[in-house]
Amino acid sequence: MRRRIYDRLVEWKKRNGESALLLQGARRVGKSYIVEQFAKDNYRSYIKVDFNDISVENLNLILDNLHDRDRLFSYLQLIYNTTLYPRESLIILDEVQECPKARAAIKYLVADHRYDYVETGSLMSIRKNTKDIVIPSEEEPIDMYPMDFEEFLWANGEEMLANFLRECFERLEPLPQAMHRKAMQLFKEYMVLGGMPQVLNAYMVNRDFNAADREKNTIIALYRADIAKHAGADTLRIESIFDSIPSQLSKPEKKFTLAALNENARMREYIEPFTWLMDARMVNLCFNSTEPSLGLAINEDRTTLKCYMGDTGLLYALAFDTLEEKNDVYRKIILGKLTLNQGMFMENIVAQMLAVNHRRLFFFSNPSREDKDSRMELDFLLPKSRVTNQHNINFIEVKSGDRYELVSLNKAMKKYALNLNRAIVLHPDNVRTEEGILYLPLYMTHLL
Repeated sequence: MRRRIYDRLVEWKKRNGESALLLQGARRVGKSYIVEQFAKDNYRSYIKVDFNDISVENLNLILDNLHDRDRLFSYLQLIYNTTLYPRESLIILDEVQECPKARAAIKYLVADHRYDYVETGSLMSIRKNTKDIVIPSEEEPIDMYPMDFEEFLWANGEEMLANFLRECFERLEPLPQAMHRKAMQLFKEYMVLGGMPQVLNAYMVNRDFNAADREKNTIIALYRADIAKHAGADTLRIESIFDSIPSQLSKPEKKFTLAALNENARMREYIEPFTWLMDARMVNLCFNSTEPSLGLAINEDRTTLKCYMGDTGLLYALAFDTLEEKNDVYRKIILGKLTLNQGMFMENIVAQMLAVNHRRLFFFSNPSREDKDSRMELDFLLPKSRVTNQHNINFIEVKSGDRYELVSLNKAMKKYALNLNRAIVLHPDNVRTEEGILYLPLYMTHLL
């Protein structure tokens, strides 16, 4: 499947020589696959050292010779029966977090300058995997996320539609109704399936949602295994957060309520577990900014947050884990024939696609009881690309149905007019501008 991150790998190769690339992300987002494809396309030869699948003897042979590069490269060629060519070969250190000593040696391998190096791994920021090593400054980290909607369209052979959506977004023109209906149906299909390549691949064989959900459940099981293996003393807290995500998002405000886990819980006890899940890319955290102004991080309130699943397809799997037959359920959801809380899934997919574009997530909430004009909540705050003296923040509301009110957005537009760049409503309908508000279909979120 075509992935946008492939182009970033090619760019790195063109200017490389002084760094190793560290490709990090959640389980099963396609890290190993895309790196191997990149190696096949761009190098004369490559060796992939998978630290999750290597014998003790071969691992020791590598570790014992990390500082004797001539011998190390000779052994690697013998172990993997592959010839390495100076400046024409790539060495992949797959799941490198399982071997901290190999990661620490990147400094010297890059300085040797014979070959290029790409590391891949999950849970790269977790302290357990880095506490005994010096993180090499020669690493160039990039994050890989689940597929966004445009990549989903590419995988379905809809490149022309993807390009047409981009053109309409740039001109802020509505799509013809037939094209809009097609794009919206594909978007709902994407939302139900999510952006994990193996899930999509399983579905596309026979258009079978049950096959897709089996892959989703495998990924969720891997997540749980990682929590049990790596989380240490925080394991129970992390598991309780992870298991409660669907119920927390089903609430109208979607803010995470710790009292639902434990009536005596305090955020100071849970901020590390939340951060662990975010570092593992299992979730996307969205913090309250107490002022919708340019300094979103300065005004960040880390005690008030929303916790979204990193992949919306996995959220569906968690929400419907008691059902054995998924085909009818998911098809009815896509066709709009099943009554359920679509808002939680719509907001989750928006958070997911903003995160894919490397956006930090913020919302705005003022629950004032004294001043009704100040009482409001905005789903997302998004800074514009180029900062000016005023009007730097986009106010974004997410709506899942055709009928809705915009009370908070209208209040915010009036109260924070000097901060506002553009008021945006993401909804199931077509593009339009009305009373100073830009309405965009949900399937254009990735273009923001």
